[in-house]
Amino acid sequence: MNLNTPVAEIPRIGPQYQKRLGRMGIKTVKDLIFHFPHRYDDFSNLIPIARAEPGGPFSFQGEILEIKNIRTFRKRLFLTQAVIYDGTGKLKVLWFNQPYLINTFKGGDYVCLAGKIIKKDSSKYLSSPAYEKIPENLRVMTELTHTGRLIPVYPETEGLSSRWLRFIIKPLLQKLQDQIPDTLPKEIQNKHGFLPFKKAIWQIHFPDSLELAEKAKKRFAFEELFTLSLFMLREKMKLAGEKAFSVPLNLTLIKEFTGSLPFILTDAQKKSLWQILKDLEKPRPMNRLLEGDVGSGKTVVAAAATLNVAKAGYQVAFMAPTEILAKQHFKTVNEVLKKFNLNIGLITGKESYFTNKKITRKELLEKLKDGKIDILIGTHALVQKSDSKKAPGVKFKNLALVIIDEQHRFGVEQRAHLFKDSAEKVRLMPHLLSMTATPIPRTLSLTIYGDLDLSIIDQLPRGRKKIITQVVQPKDKKKTYDFIREQVRGGRQVFVICPRIEPAKKSQDNLIEGESSRQVLSWMEVKAVKEEYQKLSKEIFPDLKIAMLHGKMKSEEKEKAMRGFKNGKTNILVSTSVVEVGVDIQNASVMMIEGSEKFGLAQLHQFRGRVGRSEHQSYCFLFTDAPGIITNRRLKALISAENGFELAEKDLQIRGPGDFVGARQWGIPDLAMASLGDAFLIAEVREEAKKILEQDPELKNHPFLGDKVKDFGQRIHLE
Repeated sequence: MNLNTPVAEIPRIGPQYQKRLGRMGIKTVKDLIFHFPHRYDDFSNLIPIARAEPGGPFSFQGEILEIKNIRTFRKRLFLTQAVIYDGTGKLKVLWFNQPYLINTFKGGDYVCLAGKIIKKDSSKYLSSPAYEKIPENLRVMTELTHTGRLIPVYPETEGLSSRWLRFIIKPLLQKLQDQIPDTLPKEIQNKHGFLPFKKAIWQIHFPDSLELAEKAKKRFAFEELFTLSLFMLREKMKLAGEKAFSVPLNLTLIKEFTGSLPFILTDAQKKSLWQILKDLEKPRPMNRLLEGDVGSGKTVVAAAATLNVAKAGYQVAFMAPTEILAKQHFKTVNEVLKKFNLNIGLITGKESYFTNKKITRKELLEKLKDGKIDILIGTHALVQKSDSKKAPGVKFKNLALVIIDEQHRFGVEQRAHLFKDSAEKVRLMPHLLSMTATPIPRTLSLTIYGDLDLSIIDQLPRGRKKIITQVVQPKDKKKTYDFIREQVRGGRQVFVICPRIEPAKKSQDNLIEGESSRQVLSWMEVKAVKEEYQKLSKEIFPDLKIAMLHGKMKSEEKEKAMRGFKNGKTNILVSTSVVEVGVDIQNASVMMIEGSEKFGLAQLHQFRGRVGRSEHQSYCFLFTDAPGIITNRRLKALISAENGFELAEKDLQIRGPGDFVGARQWGIPDLAMASLGDAFLIAEVREEAKKILEQDPELKNHPFLGDKVKDFGQRIHLE
């Protein structure tokens, strides 16, 4: 076994656990070992039972005298009741909804239990403690895993508990810690007083003290940010050595385009467009991020740049993350550029269009290769490589510009899939314009977009009304439904967003060893699209036309649902976050979000941006059944923020950088994400990365570090 061994080959990890690990991006032994705890429970306070008083947590070691299951009929719970004895006294133990423990323990087992003592009436008991069997020859506290020490608590997913992760990770560490190379250069370790790798990796998982755990975290946070900085700086260096098509700025053409629009560009749009057009003139590849609030008009700016490139005789690739968004861009670009006689194509996983006519994929790719398509819009099908004669890859004749919508990273290697050698056999790299409607605070942008230049559209089109946003408590739902009915009577349409597609199955199978029933049930209670669709159509609005949309539907079903809504045949569309970006229904005036506390602020802001796209006053209703301090702070921030940039700053303060950006979807490790707000640390790390690259640009003197940076480049959010 080595670091690259798939989790499927690790003993005791069956198919179900492989799926659960996969949901968290854990595919190899290395992923498991570098899946770090986010906190520690202190179960190191071992006391004799005779000294047990209400409070804790405390740890107790003793022998199980008896254990049994009891079913409570009033609350329909399983209680597992045990008694342990340690020579100084007996202690009653209760576990809630963990009936399988009757098979885990038997009378005579020696155990260590850790938890809180609860006093009820005149008796006291240990409530739902963490537990660990101890063989009689093993009574050393430091060798325990789940009790009697500082216990690591890991990021979890449904069906995957910290207890199970400790059970798997500890033997892997014991076996492999000597085989893992220390990638952080020795001179940096010595300069900053970091723990050596072997000690740090053990102490971050199973620390002897909180002080050592903190030291290990500091070392790995620095190392992860160091890797990120090296990757960004090397990407920038690579691009500096590349050549690109120099696309001249046709000012007359751009003026003709802006004059053909039914609105006037904002100053922010004009400034961003100018920056992009001037970059396109340069003989080296543009690497620019166009960042703008929801509905700020990024697509029009991109369309203007596209027109300038296409009329200069070059091709443009325009990639969107979903089929719905790709089709919408195809329609929008066709519409705004219809006067300019361009050939525009669309390619998705299943369909191909050329100038609004459906054609075969083969025909489309032949036209593209021959240069008969000026602009090709599509999903990830745009970057598909050829795998056989039957499935040829996408090949451009003279691609000069790649536009990526809502995809944060698209690196040098990814662009290389799209370029073609010129007649002079000089490799010409396409220019890149990335777009995002998730405003990110400048401090974060400089770090995670360190290799990109930034253009910001911070103005909304003239005449837009502020969307009225309200938090709706359960008692006020009926009033809100009545208001929605009035809006529909007035000719408006409504979005309803839910966090899940189907309700989770409420069965005992959902409860796994070491996971509380509360944890599982909280996710079960989240509104599901199918459930909400049934409720709204049959109980609340039986007289209205309601449709459903989610990611598991077939393409034609999704298209039919969106078409019906866009054409006004549907009053209410019940959907998952598939409508988060890009969907433009100007007649929609109400956004109703169920389980709003389950979404991030950036997502909620995106949902809200689906309405308020015309002269009609629009509303966003945030339904929540989980009021709390953090929930209230977040939802109040959404109500008070004037724009996405202000909201992003507030979100960063409330949640911290890791949760704000979304570490899992990016592929940036949690510790690096958590440290992105530390400006001093960022500056220190970048300085060290620059020094290393000045002396060793190819990292030949640091081969293990070079491998890590390369691996990081494959894992980071590169599409």
